[in-house]
Amino acid sequence: MPQLIFFFLLSLPMGLWANDNFEILKKARKIVFFGDSITYGGEYVVFFERWLTVNHPELEPEVLNQGIPSETVSGLSEPGHLRHGFPRPDMHERLDRALKALKPDLVIACYGINCGIYMPLDEERFAKYKEGVQRLKNKVEAQGGKIIFMTPPVYDKPNPKFDYDDVMAAYAKWLVSKRKDDWMVIDLHTVMKKSLAKKREKDPKFKYSRDGVHPGGEGHELMARQIIDFFAVKPALKDPHPNAYGRMMMFLRERMRVQRDAWLTKIGHKRPMGKGKPLAEADKVAAENTERIKQNLETILKVKK
Repeated sequence: MPQLIFFFLLSLPMGLWANDNFEILKKARKIVFFGDSITYGGEYVVFFERWLTVNHPELEPEVLNQGIPSETVSGLSEPGHLRHGFPRPDMHERLDRALKALKPDLVIACYGINCGIYMPLDEERFAKYKEGVQRLKNKVEAQGGKIIFMTPPVYDKPNPKFDYDDVMAAYAKWLVSKRKDDWMVIDLHTVMKKSLAKKREKDPKFKYSRDGVHPGGEGHELMARQIIDFFAVKPALKDPHPNAYGRMMMFLRERMRVQRDAWLTKIGHKRPMGKGKPLAEADKVAAENTERIKQNLETILKVKK
């Protein structure tokens, strides 16, 4: 009987895949990503937006990256970080301004890798992380938005004294446990940990991140895939025109960066960083890239037919 059900599900038309999460995506006119340097780098945001553009051109939400390097949701900063000339930025310092300015329908947040401040698991630090995550959720929902949390990625840097990834695993486990309270949580850490172990069976030296923290392209693609799978109601369109796909990534990336930096500068924060363009100028650059993205989409969809 289970096999019959399985084959029945496989035979369903694409539009009949059951995924209530897609309704959240359909209703979101503005999607904002919050996070640290991994989100600021934003390649997983671009991969997600490419999937959205190609597979659901009818939706057209505005996607904004508002990650900031070094940031925490816990508000903590280790003394050693001051060698950079500043403490770690606290996302709650800017959160109210960001929500007021952006008014997101949907927030996707990925924090944790900095929140344990690279020290062994400690209940006080853990409590700060939990409190920060709860405050973020409360404020997003208070202004009418929905929020999806991603557990932190794997920390993959050897330390003879302790394994910092054990801290990330604990943070991830707690966040996943909140699903019982109807929180929306994507468990990136567990997926990445299993995938890393599998890849190392073939290549013991394989790494998703060279420095143990920041994933490369393959890691960002894995991150994006978890978000895509959270929403997907049909199989993703395969690359029918790789050149057009590559060009689209370039234009999506440029649009993401100019809008990211312009809004970070407009909203304000305490981390020393280069300033973005004025919003009017950034909007012009974004509009030019949007037109290029649409042209590439037409090429891709023609090949699809």
